[in-house]
Amino acid sequence: MPTRRTDRHRWVPVSTPRIGREDIRLVTQSLREGWLSSRGPYVERFERAFARWVRARYGVSTSSGTTALHLALAALGIGRGDEVILPDFTMVACVDAVLYTGATPVFADVDPECWTISPEQASAVLTRATRAIMPVHVYGHSADMDPLLRLGRERSLSLVEDAAEAHGTLYRGLRVGSLGTAGCFSFYSNKLLSTGEGGMVVTRDARVAESARSLRDLAFAHPDRDYHHARVGFNYRLTSLQSALGLGQLGRIEDHIRHRRACAKIYREILSGVRGITLPEEAPWTRSVFWMYTVRVRGGPRVRKRTMQALARRGVETRVGFWPLHRQPFCRRFVRRTARFPVSDALGRETMSLPSGNGTSTEDVEYSARALREVASA
Repeated sequence: MPTRRTDRHRWVPVSTPRIGREDIRLVTQSLREGWLSSRGPYVERFERAFARWVRARYGVSTSSGTTALHLALAALGIGRGDEVILPDFTMVACVDAVLYTGATPVFADVDPECWTISPEQASAVLTRATRAIMPVHVYGHSADMDPLLRLGRERSLSLVEDAAEAHGTLYRGLRVGSLGTAGCFSFYSNKLLSTGEGGMVVTRDARVAESARSLRDLAFAHPDRDYHHARVGFNYRLTSLQSALGLGQLGRIEDHIRHRRACAKIYREILSGVRGITLPEEAPWTRSVFWMYTVRVRGGPRVRKRTMQALARRGVETRVGFWPLHRQPFCRRFVRRTARFPVSDALGRETMSLPSGNGTSTEDVEYSARALREVASA
């Protein structure tokens, strides 16, 4: 979306994509060659290139980040009677994917500094029925993976990383998504790499990749026998056109990462020390990509709402943070009676995302930061 001007001031969207000449060239080439659906060379090229960039062995493209999560869980055989632990402060797609399999979601509170799943809280809610943990690298900041990987080894659990917001995030020098049993990415329009809609499962496990490929494409039983199916499958395919766009975007993803981090630096320099605004942390063991630059507005939802309204009057679009999963009406039946989520609840009341997309100029970021400083200081 282009920047919209009003009579009084600029309008800065919370996220804008960036489409380059190579993106257009590859999509046009795919059109001219007649590759429109999920067949053809562009899908395989994109899968191989993305998996290589993440440093995984296999990539299985999907129609969205949500279907990537569902596909990964299904490929691991997770289903009815199983439990999957996930952070309480995350996008609702995570719990949806668990429920699609018939498994039971179990919520764990998050770390107060990093906002990612607390390994201690995850360990505390383990039961004999636990089959997997889903660490989410929220807002581009890595979860603390070492204790989770150790827990997985000790209890024979799968780790399905939700890296939908974390293309290029590093954990101790390694790219997230390649650390667990499987990693899942989203290519929605506001992500660091966009195909409009789309996703990818990456893994080093050949069996997981093979199962995911089969399930993604209606679970055909034999490649040389039409319309014979081994089991219930899904139609989760990515198109050639989207894959062509993904190839173009992948060629510039390091530029996108540098841009997001440059935006974060501007926000940090201008907003540091502003009363009532708490900036996101970056742990020493990670390199965040700051997918959405998200701050805490101290004082609760009313103060946050007034702040967002004041910013809107100045032409700055904002977005509230995630609403805790345990407070989603359809999730309440999964909340254990003694469960408490003080950190997740506080984040749900206070977080607010500022403009920081691939196509958001550093000038607009600086304008947004100064507007917030003005509002918070009033």
